Amino acid sequence: MRYFIYLSYNGKNYCGWQNQPNGIAVQQKIEETLSLLLRTPVSITGAGRTDAGVHAALMVAHFDYHSEIRGAELTEKLNRLLPHDIAISRIIAVNSDAHARFDAISRTYKYYLTLKKNPFKNDLSCRVSFPMDFEMMNKAAQTLFEYTDFTSFSKLHTDVKTNNCKIMQAVWSQEDDGLWVFTIQADRFLRNMVRSIVGTLLDVGRGKLSIDDFRKIIEQKDRCKAGTSVPGNALFLVDVEYPERIFDEI
Repeated sequence: MRYFIYLSYNGKNYCGWQNQPNGIAVQQKIEETLSLLLRTPVSITGAGRTDAGVHAALMVAHFDYHSEIRGAELTEKLNRLLPHDIAISRIIAVNSDAHARFDAISRTYKYYLTLKKNPFKNDLSCRVSFPMDFEMMNKAAQTLFEYTDFTSFSKLHTDVKTNNCKIMQAVWSQEDDGLWVFTIQADRFLRNMVRSIVGTLLDVGRGKLSIDDFRKIIEQKDRCKAGTSVPGNALFLVDVEYPERIFDEI
């Protein structure tokens, strides 16, 4: 049987979501704990792979097990054994062919930017000490809807077959005094894509780039033309959406 596991994590202490030979990954900790509790080797597949230091308010992964699982009971046991920075919210049965990565129809990220020094937000936001024109940044962000090829914002030398993505939402909004958040939703994201988009939008906000410059950067399909990637500690995966059909037969 196949199961979806819904979870959240603080990525500060991890090399990212996906297992790596040179560090501890979130995937590794969950697989180890699941295998211990279910008394058999268990591998999980995530909806995406967040980079080192990036967080998830909502991540989804799937795994297979040969018999029925009591989701609430296993969730409670996992939370007892997992580190404090990984939390399981629920485990549910899905159709046998459901796939956490390939069946996702959208993913949403948020990037947090603070304009004021705040000791309580240092770890979970990116501080900028210069004035930002968020109106211009939003106008530039709207141009993302005009394109599908985002090679300019992709990490170089990745193994993906296409750099095409459909962006559904891209907007800056103010959450409180001095704290701004960039929300971006798409059907898929390239490696490092959100962080490089945000870094390039910051150049717009500082007046270093015009909206036309931003558009040209996308059209050039050259990562070297885009801005510097912003730090990962302020980036959160916040939602993953799936079609109802993968739950229909359960």
